[in-house]
Amino acid sequence: MTRQLAQFRQLAIVMLFACAVGSTGCQVVSPSRGRGIARADHLPFENQFVPRELDKVTASMYRIEPPDILTIDVQQNVSQAKHELQAGDIVSLNVNGAFPDEPIFGDYQVGVGGEIELGFTYGLIHVAGQTTQQATRLVEQHLASQLRSPVVSMSLRSVAGIQPISGEHIVGPDGTVTLGQYGSVQVAGLTLDEARGMIASQLSGDFVDTKVSVSVFAYNSKAIYVVTQGGGLGDALVRLPYTGNETVMDALAQINGTSYVSSSEMWIARPNRESDKPVRLPIDWEAITQNADVRTNYQLLPGDRVFIAHSKLVAFDSAIAKFTSPLERILGFTLLGTGTASRLSGNVLDNKNLGGGFAQ
Repeated sequence: MTRQLAQFRQLAIVMLFACAVGSTGCQVVSPSRGRGIARADHLPFENQFVPRELDKVTASMYRIEPPDILTIDVQQNVSQAKHELQAGDIVSLNVNGAFPDEPIFGDYQVGVGGEIELGFTYGLIHVAGQTTQQATRLVEQHLASQLRSPVVSMSLRSVAGIQPISGEHIVGPDGTVTLGQYGSVQVAGLTLDEARGMIASQLSGDFVDTKVSVSVFAYNSKAIYVVTQGGGLGDALVRLPYTGNETVMDALAQINGTSYVSSSEMWIARPNRESDKPVRLPIDWEAITQNADVRTNYQLLPGDRVFIAHSKLVAFDSAIAKFTSPLERILGFTLLGTGTASRLSGNVLDNKNLGGGFAQ
């Protein structure tokens, strides 16, 4: 059975090879010419500047897009004149003219009910919802009935309930970053300086003299792609983050080089708004690695596709396997069934003969 399968596969290979030769004739076709790609030593971009390993360019001003992650640092200074006191706030209070044995001096916290406790003699005074200036007048009025011409000074020491903003913030699908109780800010399409100004403007109603800094923690919106053709068994796709300094060699280093099904034929497909004019940059991988030739070690741009073609021998072998595997299975199942039936038939005949001999 094994010999018949081997003969069948050899016959199928010969037939496929004959068909391939007959369809192509005796021409020798250049792989790059058949795909419309120029050779590495005759680049169609010689008259244009294309960034390469030794001629890199700096990316334009970065524009924020979803799902970038931003680091936002904010100096949150509460306005003494605008902030309304609430439970948990701490104020510094000093009263001239208070009783010597019960002075009013130091830090006082606004209680859960919104009152400040001035002491056993002076009692409580409700200040929640008042600014420090308004609360100062309320304290003076409250103490006027007990003291002679009290002079009250009050300042805000710390504020409770301020939600921290500093930290990492992801840009949502709608292009905004959420600042918690202070709302959301639209930052998609803005530079870092523009985003800083928008966030500071958003917080100006709650804080005074706000200092904001914005930086990119993770560049998630820009990427380059490496496509490895799989020899007829499906392509592999790897997405690599774009940081502005990657070359072809850097990209392939991140995927541990080429695979066993890959050939040395590869190129960059660069996005172009004009679909009838595709931009392809051929890559001479052997020259880059063996001779340190930087002419085709291009600097990659966001959205570039580095395409690595498969070996045609591997693809041809895969095509043969796809064609012969079903036939081999059918033939193998048939031969296995025939052999099994023959063995069973022989055993039955032998048992009958043996039984007849003992019977005699």
